[in-house]
Amino acid sequence: MAEGSAVVLVDDRLGEVLPAAALPLLRSAAAVYAEPGLAPATRAALDAPAPPPVADLLAQAAREPVVLIAGELGSAEADGLRAAGARVIGAPAPAGIELLDAVTVMDRLRSPGGCPWDAEQDHDTLRKYLVEETYELLDAIDLRDREALREELGDVLLQVLFHARVATEDAADPFDIDAVAAGLVSKLVSRHPHVFAGDPELLDAESQHARWEELKQREKQRESIVDGVALGQPAVALAAKLVQRADRAGIPADAMPRGEAPGEALFGIAAQAKLAGRDPEDELRAVALAFAERIRAAERRARESGREPAELSAADWRRLMSDLPDPAGVRSE
Repeated sequence: MAEGSAVVLVDDRLGEVLPAAALPLLRSAAAVYAEPGLAPATRAALDAPAPPPVADLLAQAAREPVVLIAGELGSAEADGLRAAGARVIGAPAPAGIELLDAVTVMDRLRSPGGCPWDAEQDHDTLRKYLVEETYELLDAIDLRDREALREELGDVLLQVLFHARVATEDAADPFDIDAVAAGLVSKLVSRHPHVFAGDPELLDAESQHARWEELKQREKQRESIVDGVALGQPAVALAAKLVQRADRAGIPADAMPRGEAPGEALFGIAAQAKLAGRDPEDELRAVALAFAERIRAAERRARESGREPAELSAADWRRLMSDLPDPAGVRSE
């Protein structure tokens, strides 16, 4: 095998990108070939012919340096050169490369000839799916289910890709997934000057969160401390967020909503929890989940005794639920 012969592996998803270690070999090679299995755009950019039959390729590589550019090992030509002693040069795939496939698939689904249902959707019709997938992700987190967590993260990612693809079609203000990612990168870098700008000030987590909010306020040029609060979020979470903003601005607790009306009382409880460093949304959710589990346990008890839950009286429910363990602190009296 002539010195300098090699198989260079490229990834079509990265476009016209070659491993840096391959450049000297490409310059000195007597012949450079491109496997027919490469994507047409990659082959066109390489402007290299297909390799000759394996026997002829190996004979040539024995006389002079030959480079074969391939997508992966496995072809007769690539494996033959490797077995004869040619170097195999490739670059490790960068983190996130599978996202390129996800973007490509989403584009195919949305494009003519793709999926009719996907083609009909817009930002408004997709709203409910984003909410559903978010709550399914929260369920996976609560259940500590790693497989479900991975799957639900993918479903939430689909919503991001879907909305970004829909946004490319807006005639007045189009943007794509790259613009979304670029905006995110810019935000993260600008709000972490201690990491990316050489800011020597070391902050603890609480101080860093305050710095984040300060920089966000400055970037957004908001007139009110409550500007930017997502008003469509669940009511308990909304109350907690407003209390957090108010407390940070110095508004005292006695100036916040309180009273005997149900809404005021609920807000007061949420405020009390938030000011005590607790998350009222998480607290209420934990109690609700524990209560749901107690109901299931009581239903199992009823069926084990030969009764259907639909037949139970209030007294039956109290008896069945009275001694069930409840980590959230809910008890039947």
